[in-house]
Amino acid sequence: MSAEGLPTHAVDPFSEGPSDDVLSVHTDTFDVDPPYLAAAADVADLEAFADRFADRELSWLRFNQRVLELAEDTALPLLERTRFLAIFASNLDEFFMVRVAGLKRRIAAGVAVRTASGQRPREVLDTIWQTTSELMSRHAAVFSDDVVPSLRQEGIELLRWDELDREEQKYCKRLFKERVFPVLTPLAVDPAHPFPYISGLSLNIAVLVRNPRTGKEHFARVKVPSNFNRFVALGNQRFVPLEDVIGEHLKRLFPGMEVLKTHTFRVTRNEDLEVEEDDAENLLAALEKGLLRRKFGPPVRLEVEESIDPEVLELLVNELGVTEGEVVRLPGPLDLRGLHDIADLDRDDLKYDAFVPTTHPLLAPVESASPVDVFKSVRRNDVLLHHPYDSFATSVQRFIEQAAADPHVLAIKQTLYRTSGDSPIIDALIDAAEAGKQVLVIVEIKARFDETNNIRWARKLEHAGCHVVYGQVGLKTHCKLAMVVRDEPEGIRRYTHIGTGNYNPKTARSYEDLGLLTSDQVIGEDVAHLFNNLSGYSRNASYDQLLVAPDSVRDGLIAQIHAEIAHHREGRPAAVWIKANSVVDEAVIDALYLASRAGVSVRLLVRGICSLRPGVPGLSETITVRSVLGRFLEHSRIFWFAGGGEPVAWIGSADMMHRNLDRRVEVLVRLPRPELVSDLEELFDRAFDPETDAWELDADGTWTRTPGTQHLQSLLIASHRRR
Repeated sequence: MSAEGLPTHAVDPFSEGPSDDVLSVHTDTFDVDPPYLAAAADVADLEAFADRFADRELSWLRFNQRVLELAEDTALPLLERTRFLAIFASNLDEFFMVRVAGLKRRIAAGVAVRTASGQRPREVLDTIWQTTSELMSRHAAVFSDDVVPSLRQEGIELLRWDELDREEQKYCKRLFKERVFPVLTPLAVDPAHPFPYISGLSLNIAVLVRNPRTGKEHFARVKVPSNFNRFVALGNQRFVPLEDVIGEHLKRLFPGMEVLKTHTFRVTRNEDLEVEEDDAENLLAALEKGLLRRKFGPPVRLEVEESIDPEVLELLVNELGVTEGEVVRLPGPLDLRGLHDIADLDRDDLKYDAFVPTTHPLLAPVESASPVDVFKSVRRNDVLLHHPYDSFATSVQRFIEQAAADPHVLAIKQTLYRTSGDSPIIDALIDAAEAGKQVLVIVEIKARFDETNNIRWARKLEHAGCHVVYGQVGLKTHCKLAMVVRDEPEGIRRYTHIGTGNYNPKTARSYEDLGLLTSDQVIGEDVAHLFNNLSGYSRNASYDQLLVAPDSVRDGLIAQIHAEIAHHREGRPAAVWIKANSVVDEAVIDALYLASRAGVSVRLLVRGICSLRPGVPGLSETITVRSVLGRFLEHSRIFWFAGGGEPVAWIGSADMMHRNLDRRVEVLVRLPRPELVSDLEELFDRAFDPETDAWELDADGTWTRTPGTQHLQSLLIASHRRR
């Protein structure tokens, strides 16, 4: 923020210096002056509300708390509750690896700048530890006191070693001898053997042994192998943790020694990958070097069983370099991410009803059993896809596959951020290149925690003859774009897909996302210019139907919000409805506050973080914030505006966060037809129906569940089936 409290403008990502065009949004589209010039005095008035931004870290923890509340919800199928326990654990691991690690880095560097919420990093970290300790204890209690007994009643038993019968113990003994023992490596700690490196998120057994001849005690560490199932299947849907099997047979690892004590523990490390600007010359090599560094990040959390021996704990704390405050004592078993395996059991009676995506009507064959010609269909009508309700396989995947096989297609250009290991999208692009088509793929190899996969697929594409361009240092390519250039009797025509989610057939079955398939030539020309920006030296910061970060997404959306304020003052219909994963950016939030102070109705549907405070007198009285969670991960981003009676809507990849608006290439596309805009209006109306199950955000940052008689995702499943 500048000294006047106004957002500073972004630097153009495609040139050597600052851009003169960062405000080159088509403001005539919005019928309003550039937002920062028109609203400087109004924004300055907001400074009176010093606490108008909620802390983003605490808001994220409240999101994970909502995930935990789903695990606690006895109205949900039992195995789905079990899966939400695993999701909570995975979410919290990543939070510590990235967010807590980042705060510790700032504190260590002496960077004590207050956050937008007014807190210093140390204050934020203290609040995080208090909150996460409560949530982790609650998580463990839900597992042991609720879910495990409920599973037992359904014939699924998660047992500890002492609960196994004699035959099961014999089976585990054979399993250990034949399969587990050969891969274990005990690591002793003594003057000749330094304390071993403990890899992040690995499950470990601390072992205290004694030499019966000398009486001297020794410490050793045994890593629980991660290439075995977390819970060992004993038959008849009975399971025991793998560490229990190992712990019971440790004498085989330490023959001639007395095993005195065993305790499981787990370390979380800083695994946020950083690539220096100097590494830009060879980004691929820099990323591979960074992945090696990630394995040795400093620890940020130590989880131990609450029964751990004080001397063993003291040794771990000293050797790992963690503080007492970074130790979490929990009842065993630790690391409940493995509950995904239990949730995957073949027990349909304990899961959500089966769901099969349907083909969008505009892409479904009418009489023939053969797949529809996607190009012919899209020439007739723009298609707004809503995954997972609309099948990804019979829409986006088919679009790329038909383009690869079509002799009239001259070129395919596509961005890839994350994709599955056996992706048919990758295969289709390779087929297209081998058929002689021009194929350009923008591969973002810096997609967090997917770097290794992306490096492998980038090389595979290069070897097949695709033109592969990697994301730029300091600027991730996060937009979801595909463009097909086709030679038709009328001339060259571009077909484009612009989406809110990754080109990943697997996650497309569980992530809620939107995508536009269109042959609109204005959109096609915009997308072509953007691809040229990403792959070459073309300089085009202005687009007709796109907003592109870091140039114009923030400015364009704020201009649109101010247009709604103008509509309201003139007595025309005015409203701002946003659906996003996170709403954090202060400039956007301040624009929404100004809209609320002017009387404009604002609805926010936010899955995760929300730093805006709704319902504050004099600031945000007309703003309502809701959150919908469920069997699908709500992932789409929508920006809908009443437009004075002529509604407009944008969809795309950008969340309202600094990283999205300033450090990523993001794209929003304006939907080209009123019918498509109406579809999104209906989606919001359903989400904000008082009878829809959701959470609502209060001014103090508390999320309160308002259990309704209907669930948004169930409604959408039913409506797509009827369609």
